[in-house]
Amino acid sequence: MRLLLIVLSAYLLNITNVKAQGINIIPRPQKITIGVDSFVLNRQVKINYVPESKKSALYLQKQFKELLGGSLELVETKKPKANGIQFKYIKDLSKEGYKLIVSKNNIQIWASNGTGWFYGVQSLIQLLSNGTNPIDDVSSLTVPSLIIQDTPRFPWRAFMLDESRHFKGMDQVKKLLGEMAYLKMNVFHWHLVDDQGWRIEIKKYPLLTEIGAERSSTQVGPLKWNSPIQTGEAHKGFYTQEQIKEIVQYAAERHITVVPEIEMPGHSSAAIASYSWLGTTKKETNVPVRFGIGAGTDVYDVSNSRVYQFLTDVLDEVMALFPSQVIHIGGDEVEYSYWKSSRSVAKYMDERGLQTPAELQIHFTNSISQYLKSKGRRMMGWNDILGDNIHDYQDEEDTKSNQELAPGTVVHFWKGDIALATKAVSDGFEIVNSLHSETYLDYAYDNIDLARAYAFDPIPKGLDKAYHPQVIGTGCQMWTEWTPTIGQMHYQIFPRIAAYAEVGWTELKHKNYNNFKVALKGLEQRWGQKGIRYAPRAFVEKKTE
Repeated sequence: MRLLLIVLSAYLLNITNVKAQGINIIPRPQKITIGVDSFVLNRQVKINYVPESKKSALYLQKQFKELLGGSLELVETKKPKANGIQFKYIKDLSKEGYKLIVSKNNIQIWASNGTGWFYGVQSLIQLLSNGTNPIDDVSSLTVPSLIIQDTPRFPWRAFMLDESRHFKGMDQVKKLLGEMAYLKMNVFHWHLVDDQGWRIEIKKYPLLTEIGAERSSTQVGPLKWNSPIQTGEAHKGFYTQEQIKEIVQYAAERHITVVPEIEMPGHSSAAIASYSWLGTTKKETNVPVRFGIGAGTDVYDVSNSRVYQFLTDVLDEVMALFPSQVIHIGGDEVEYSYWKSSRSVAKYMDERGLQTPAELQIHFTNSISQYLKSKGRRMMGWNDILGDNIHDYQDEEDTKSNQELAPGTVVHFWKGDIALATKAVSDGFEIVNSLHSETYLDYAYDNIDLARAYAFDPIPKGLDKAYHPQVIGTGCQMWTEWTPTIGQMHYQIFPRIAAYAEVGWTELKHKNYNNFKVALKGLEQRWGQKGIRYAPRAFVEKKTE
C-alpha cells in the first residue's frame, strides 16, 4: 500500500507538471500548481480591491475592456467575493512578488505593494490572451484553476534604447514600454546622448538641441563600419522636457524606472559641436555623420573647470526630470589620444599626480560620482570606468592605474572576462551583466539567435557563490547605428526581448527553452495585433552551433 501511494503521488505530480507546462506565461513563473476546475470570466464579474491596489485594479479594468468589450465594476472591499477578482494585501510577500490564485469561485491576486499586484495582473492577462483563448467577439473567457507563486530572480531587468544614433520618438518609446511591462521588465535604460546626436532638451544650454540634435547625413551601406556611403539627408530629433516628463510618468505607471544615460567624458562630439569650448582642441566641428571608434571629433576637456560646471548643470536638469536613484554616465570607449595631445590636460594631470589617461578618467568619474551622491543619487557606468584594458585599440600603458573607482558605483559590465567581473565584485561593486556577445540586440541572429539569448546567465560561470548577490541583474541593448527604421528596430528586438525578460526573472531551474517557444506563440499574436514587426521563427532559431 505504501509503495502504491508513492507511485500514485509521483504520477499525480507528473500530471500536474505536464499541465503546468501548458500555462503559457513569459517570463515563466517560479512555481505553478494546477487545479482541476476553472473560473469563467464574464462581464458580470466584479473587481474587488483594497485602497492600496486601486491603480492596479483600474489598470485591470482597462485591460478587460479591451478583451471583453465591456467594463467590469470596481468595488472597494477587503473580503473575497464569489464570482469576483480580489486584490489582497499580504505584508510578507516580496517587493515585486505576487501570488495568483484561480479557483472555480473567484480569482485572487495577492501582493504587498502596487508592483506585485501589477505583475500579478500581467500574468492573469497572459493567461487570458496567450493564443489558446480567443480574444475577439467573446463575452466570456475560461481561466484554469491554479496557484502561481512568483518573484523575480534579479532586481534589475533592463532594456536599453539608443536614440542618439537614430531618433525614434515618443510613440515608439511608449510602445516599447508597454511590451516591457507585459514582460515584467522594470528598467528602461535610455541612451540619449552620444557623438551622433544630443536628444534631450537642456534649458541652460539651448545649442545642445539647436545644433547637437541634427546631423547633416548618416553612414549607411552593407560594409557598415567601413562603408563610404552616406544618405545625404539630415537626421534630427530630440525630446522636450515636457515630453520627457510624460514618458517618465508613463513608465512609472507601468512600474518601470527610466535610467537616463548622459555620456561622459567620451562620445561627446554632439555636445562639442554645439559648444566648441567643451573639447580639448577648442575647434569648431560638426555632429559626426559616421559611426564607430574614430568617428568622434573630440572628447570633453576634463581639465577645464568650465566643462565640469557644464556637466553638473546638465546633470541638475537631468535629475529634475528623472527620479531614478541611478544615473548612467556611460564612460565607455574614451579616445585618450585627445587628452594626450592637450597641454592643459597634461598640466592638470601633472598637478594631481595622475600618470595615465585611465587614471585621469577615474579621477574625473569619481568627481561626477561625488556630485551625484551629494544630490542623493548613484552613478552607473560601463565597465570601462574601472580603467581596465578591454579594447584592442588601446595602448596598454594608457590603462595602467592606481586610482580606485568611487564606492557605490554600479558597474555595467559589457566587455571582458570572468577575471574582470570577479575583480569588480571582489572590490565591492554591484554589477549589471550585459555582456555584448550575449545581449546586444543590434547583433544579427546569426551571432545571437533566440536560443543563445535565452541561455544567457547573468551570473558569470565560475564566479564564487559569495559574490552572486552582487550581480543585480542584466540588460539587453538596442544600439541603433544600423536600424534607421521602426521595422528594422522591431525585427532586432522582437522576439529576443522576451528571452531576456525570462533571463532576468526566472530561476535557472524553472527555465525550459521548449516551453518558452510554445509560450512565445501568444506573444507573437499580441505583437502582430499591435503592429510590431517581429522576426519570424525561421530567422531567429538555431543560427549558432
